[in-house]
Amino acid sequence: MLSGFHGEVANFSHPFLLAMKQAPTTVTSRLFRSIVRFWFVVTFLSQLVFAYYVLMVYWRSIAARNWEHWNTVNSHFFVRSDRTGNLVFALHVFFAAIVTLLGPLQLVPQIRSRAPRIHRWCGRVYISTAILMGLSGLYLTWVRSAIGGLQMSIAITFNALIILTTAFFAIRYARARNFKLHQQWAVHLFVAMSGVWMFRVFFMLWMVIHQAPVGFDPDTFTGPFLTALAIGVYIFPQAIVAWYFSARQTYIRWITWGFTLFLLLTTLGIFVGTIGATLGMWLPRI
Repeated sequence: MLSGFHGEVANFSHPFLLAMKQAPTTVTSRLFRSIVRFWFVVTFLSQLVFAYYVLMVYWRSIAARNWEHWNTVNSHFFVRSDRTGNLVFALHVFFAAIVTLLGPLQLVPQIRSRAPRIHRWCGRVYISTAILMGLSGLYLTWVRSAIGGLQMSIAITFNALIILTTAFFAIRYARARNFKLHQQWAVHLFVAMSGVWMFRVFFMLWMVIHQAPVGFDPDTFTGPFLTALAIGVYIFPQAIVAWYFSARQTYIRWITWGFTLFLLLTTLGIFVGTIGATLGMWLPRI
């Protein structure tokens, strides 16, 4: 899923922000670029809110030496007898805030073109943090055990392996100064790192739609919907990235139109899910 399914990318800051430079300007390509930009704006704002939530709930409680406050989110987050696990979890959520803040900034072309040194250093911090977050996620999943049972643990494990794989290739091609392939793998890494955020956003979208815990048990946090959601946000987005590159490079209009419609509906879902998560999950806990 993660290797060798797209060709070379035009020479610009990031494939998700500037698309189809070599293709003729048509209604299809203009709409494609507009929806990609719309997706970026909505994603950027949503991830800013999520990063603020993570910092205020977890790191403010650490600064106040009130680690037990984590358990207002979930009763298993702070375990008094497990100092190592508590430290790993604290670092994990700190890493989450860093990658959530830095990730969208790596997509901004003005930063790369006008401040390339900042772009490179932010990229080094982002990839290093992504690796640490992937490893700490594996520890928390299999040592502390993941909420949601075996299916959730397997999905999170696949996500961690995808993070480590995409980070490796992003570093490899950056060192080889093959920036076209570096940018492609950086897209895969960004999407993989966004899994935790996407899970919360699309979970709340589901709750907004149904107004009830449909398809899962709220006590055990298991069920077919959560299994499907975990696959949909931790694994499936890698295929969507491949679809993006195909839609961006092809001259077959129905492929581009299909992706454009899909991304539009996904972005609207992110918008509604973000409102639901902000009002129903994040702000009440702050």
